[in-house]
Amino acid sequence: MVRRAPLDIVAQSRGKFAPNTAIPRILDLLDKYEMKATFFTPGWTVDNFTESCEEIVSRGHEMGAHGYLHERLGEISWESERGVFQKGLFAFEKLGVKPEGFRAPYWLISDRTLDLVQELGFKYDSNFMDDDMPYMLKWRGKDTGLVELPIEWMLDDWPHFETHRMTPKQVYDIWKPEFEGIYELGRYFGLTCHPQAIGRISRLKMLEKLLDEMHAKGDVWFPSCKELADWTRKKLNK
Repeated sequence: MVRRAPLDIVAQSRGKFAPNTAIPRILDLLDKYEMKATFFTPGWTVDNFTESCEEIVSRGHEMGAHGYLHERLGEISWESERGVFQKGLFAFEKLGVKPEGFRAPYWLISDRTLDLVQELGFKYDSNFMDDDMPYMLKWRGKDTGLVELPIEWMLDDWPHFETHRMTPKQVYDIWKPEFEGIYELGRYFGLTCHPQAIGRISRLKMLEKLLDEMHAKGDVWFPSCKELADWTRKKLNK
């Protein structure tokens, strides 16, 4: 928001809702279910809301890399992209964290992004939409050594809540049947939630209802992305 609207003070104030209000609510909800989640976080957020990020880490959650100022990596130069990665990783060093996973802002990568992801020692990537199970990622016909945790816009809260202004019930009616289908197939249901979106209380209550129903199944696993990536690598013997 700072990069996109540097003079819009009100828009920037919306961004503060996440660390000031939403993150504590979300962390308490995760504690209720004894769940560990992954927070893909821009380096700028780590630098400017360090206490909030420290709280995430102290509660045992994973933090993953997500650019520095939420840059569109496919629209900047090679030198700028490398700088974004380096600056973001430097911010994480202040937390004593070396992220193992990378998720690009807007899920927009360049033709050199995966080369940087491998070079900088990441263990998994989460940007592609070609499966509903994790897999070992090949790039241009070559093994990358990276686990890919695929994603899907339908399971992202931002377009539903912030772009299309849907109600919590409307989003529940999208996510619940998708989960039920995935559950029947025994596959991977990966929700992407932004604190400033899902953290509004009516939306968080909807998510809590969905989590209750998932837990009621009795055999659903709720791993962090790192845990899922480690499981995938072990299962595929890579």
